[in-house]
Amino acid sequence: MAKLILTNEVAGLGSAGDVIEVKNGYARNYLIPQGFAVAWTRGGEKQVEQIRSARQARAIHDREEAVALKDKLQAAKVRLAVKAGAEGRLFGSVKTGDVADAVEAAGIGAIDKRKVHITSPIKSVGEHEATVRLHEDVTAVITLQVVAAK
Repeated sequence: MAKLILTNEVAGLGSAGDVIEVKNGYARNYLIPQGFAVAWTRGGEKQVEQIRSARQARAIHDREEAVALKDKLQAAKVRLAVKAGAEGRLFGSVKTGDVADAVEAAGIGAIDKRKVHITSPIKSVGEHEATVRLHEDVTAVITLQVVAAK
């Protein structure tokens, strides 16, 4: 088992700044090379505090604010213009950063692209859904209207 400090949020493991134990292969082959975690050391406790304070600065501070943003996100349909072919297939796919930018451009509010989760790859025009984890216990479902860019 390898002891690691998460530098980013990883679904199923924890948030940035958490100290976790995972199998050696998972740590060596995925988490560390992708930049999601660093090896835990005794001197790493200072790093844990820095990561947690940075996460707190980016996070939505109170639950009421998160619930208000959730209501706005679920009430609105976010329009996303993407380059597409004649049959409606996209050139590439919609990424989490595209969703975060579209939400901000719609005037709903700013969300962190790392909190957006797209369940299945969006590769065609039409209506799709994405989830956003706004707070530890507040998750919003966004309806995306993907249209071909002119």
